[in-house]
Amino acid sequence: MTDALFLAPDAARIGEARPGDVVTVTGEEARHAVVVRRVRPGESVYLSDGRGHGIHGEVVGADRDGLAVRVGDVLTAPVAPVRFTVVQALAKGERSDVAVEALTELGVDRIVAWQASRAVVRWEAKSDKGLLKWRATVREAAKQSRRLRIPEVEYASTRQVVELVRAADLAVVLHEGAGGWLSDLRFPSEGTVLFVVGPEGGISDDELAAFGAAGARTALVSDAVLRTSTAGPVALAQAQALIGRP
Repeated sequence: MTDALFLAPDAARIGEARPGDVVTVTGEEARHAVVVRRVRPGESVYLSDGRGHGIHGEVVGADRDGLAVRVGDVLTAPVAPVRFTVVQALAKGERSDVAVEALTELGVDRIVAWQASRAVVRWEAKSDKGLLKWRATVREAAKQSRRLRIPEVEYASTRQVVELVRAADLAVVLHEGAGGWLSDLRFPSEGTVLFVVGPEGGISDDELAAFGAAGARTALVSDAVLRTSTAGPVALAQAQALIGRP
């Protein structure tokens, strides 16, 4: 079994650690490791600050006061030259969770929760609560997939998404009416690639026109109409393969 990864964003020494050092994690994450996961001295684990730094080493202390790990290996996840942002329309039920989990596992850099006009779920009055849930989902997915960087998670209206499209080096709306494939597009060698994923009811004509006016392209990633929870991960995986990003 792969050693578990635990997040310790407040453990500043993770980014400065050297082999032989001891890094201690306290708080809720340490309680989860010791009480829930029952990690014991002698086992090995990963620790990460969620910002690209990590260590792998032996547990030398485990109690309710904290988890202490002696550093064996120092790990770093460099910032990739091409960063991926996925604007994910809000979806009902567990669809959003499925999308957010898969995007995190596949290495997305930023997830934007979008209040599309045809989205059944409405967040306007409770965006803070929704963001907390998505961020918790992202944290757990990052731990499960052993990723050292936790994707950023934000909330945006259509007007704000238009600005994100305008600022991206390549913005692509995943749309069943597109005339070409994702593989037909020319990807930048560095910068930001942004995907827009619509809700179950689809992207409205007004939204599509606004994104197009801001510079977005449309593209297909399948010869079938994919669910909102599937389209983003499929596009991300295809794009990473096309540019050779691991």
